Amino acid sequence: MPSTPPFRDRFAPPRLELQDLSLRFGAVRALDGIDLAVQPGEIVALLGDSGCGKSTLLRVVAGLERPDRGSVRLDGAEVGAVPPEARGVGLMFQDYALFPHLTVAENVRFGLHALPRGPAHTRATARLEQVGLAHRAASYPNTLSGGESQRVALARALAPGPRILLLDEPFSNLDRRTRDRVRADTLDLLRETGTTTILVTHDPEEALGFADRIALLRAGRVAQVGTGADLYRRPASRFAARFFGDLVEIAGPCRGGAVATPFGPCPAPGFPEGAALLACWRPEAIRLVSAQDGIPGRVVGRRFLGATALLSVAVEGFDAPLSLPVPGTDGREPGTAVRLACEPGDAFVFAADGD
Repeated sequence: MPSTPPFRDRFAPPRLELQDLSLRFGAVRALDGIDLAVQPGEIVALLGDSGCGKSTLLRVVAGLERPDRGSVRLDGAEVGAVPPEARGVGLMFQDYALFPHLTVAENVRFGLHALPRGPAHTRATARLEQVGLAHRAASYPNTLSGGESQRVALARALAPGPRILLLDEPFSNLDRRTRDRVRADTLDLLRETGTTTILVTHDPEEALGFADRIALLRAGRVAQVGTGADLYRRPASRFAARFFGDLVEIAGPCRGGAVATPFGPCPAPGFPEGAALLACWRPEAIRLVSAQDGIPGRVVGRRFLGATALLSVAVEGFDAPLSLPVPGTDGREPGTAVRLACEPGDAFVFAADGD
């Protein structure tokens, strides 16, 4: 997970502040009371399933959509009536939207009309050098690879020096190997330039690896906002917990402030006696232990993934085998008896009948 950028002043006023943003498209409530603040130099990911409001929120910030209610403030000033081109917002689309009839250099200079030709050329060249594509300045977009197109689009978005950069699924069109490299290069450049950024993504791994904080959206609302560690280790709801990966789950009533599980009683503070609860663990929280400890299980399947493997382990008290990650060198085969343990206090406990 990204470390805190050294240039970010935690006590500075927000670069972007959204208050009570709501927007309907007919009967569909696309945004429903969104509150969010982004600090200067911060990278925030908007994460969620398709249709949850991520791209709509980005378009509202850019000025391409007008909310029915709420305010958008940039550096403390309300910009609801300010046209998109005057907001100082850079927007990079999923398909990059490069102009096919313009060269790479001309694409990057496109947003620099306010500058004389000489300074515009100098700035565009500097941005292309930053993304490692100065040698392709005279090329046309149809000659570029996917990764090169993404970097040109990034250079074009950064060339005017935007107050905030909005990225809408910018890596989704790249193959995995190219995506990992371009994503790392992009993050380095955003850190180097101190660019305040909002990234839209549906990929939890991308959000965890790219952003300082994550705003998890669901049905037009912010379900939870915090660092990646906050959302992964301290999810506020079962929805948030499940969004970041598989869970081992077991249901039971609240008895004496805890829910009984095969691993022992899990504390359930704040729930009433008899409430139907769900205790959940991340698979990596469950350990294979020596024969003297833990509860018995039996390996019923093994899937080799290279550096890691997944063991399917049948355990009494669980309706389905548990899928547990182990090192790829682990040699346990189906039929092997094992014992498992975890800390009951590591469980997330939620009401069984909702989020």
